[in-house]
Amino acid sequence: MTLQTAILQGTKLLEDEAIAAPRLTAEVLLMHALQKERSYLYAHSDEELSEIAWIHYGRYLHERMKGKPTQYITGRQEFYGRDFRVTPDVLIPRPETEHLVEAAIARIHSHDLVADVGTGSGAIAITLALETHAHVFATDISTPALCVARSNAQQLSAPVGFIACDLLRAFRDHSLNVVVSNPPYVPRTDHPNLQREVRDYEPHVALFGGPTGLEIYQRLIADAARVLRPHGWLLLELGYNSIDPVRAMLESELSRDQRERSAWTDIDVIADLAGFPRVLAARLPGQ
Repeated sequence: MTLQTAILQGTKLLEDEAIAAPRLTAEVLLMHALQKERSYLYAHSDEELSEIAWIHYGRYLHERMKGKPTQYITGRQEFYGRDFRVTPDVLIPRPETEHLVEAAIARIHSHDLVADVGTGSGAIAITLALETHAHVFATDISTPALCVARSNAQQLSAPVGFIACDLLRAFRDHSLNVVVSNPPYVPRTDHPNLQREVRDYEPHVALFGGPTGLEIYQRLIADAARVLRPHGWLLLELGYNSIDPVRAMLESELSRDQRERSAWTDIDVIADLAGFPRVLAARLPGQ
């Protein structure tokens, strides 16, 4: 069997299972089986596929047909122009999250102390560290996720500190300039309606934010109000239909103690390329 025939057969198998982008997926899986770039597939289209490569390719096709995301099969995902290792212990970084990164870069100075909450693969924290040269820390409640993030930081030579904790529990009051997070925001009731690739393979601890999907936002906003310095920034990725309740949380009165009450300022909503609200930025007022 030639490489060209292998791609055609793989594409047909994926099409029959209604897998999105079947041709591209077949190519990516064959590239992974061969450990070659896409250009190799076309430059050597008449080359015979070895038995061992066919065994690997067949297994990868079978896994994808069963619903396993391509990124978990190859173990890789590109984010902000860099290659990140991913495993089922972490969410697959989405292109939409690059809007959150860009909004954060615009508000971070090189001397700032920054925390990425719920770092997962470390894609956000590592990108911010490399793009801004700020002092970046990354937290996650999942130690397996932190292991993946740490390996990505080492591979990309990113100076990020990793901390196992719930949200921002490890940080002192008024110790940070910027808090960034793509938190769990899927309502638990949406579980049956999710794509099988998400529902059956991505880590639920990083997906579901509680019964309404807003519970982590509520806790994180309160925690950020405690750890941010005056005029510090909080940047959050938004879930579907979460803009109004999350904005209401920020516009309501916040309190660090019984004597001090003030509301978030400079609230800004950034839309994604489809025009949907994707990122919400807000600044803690001065004292």
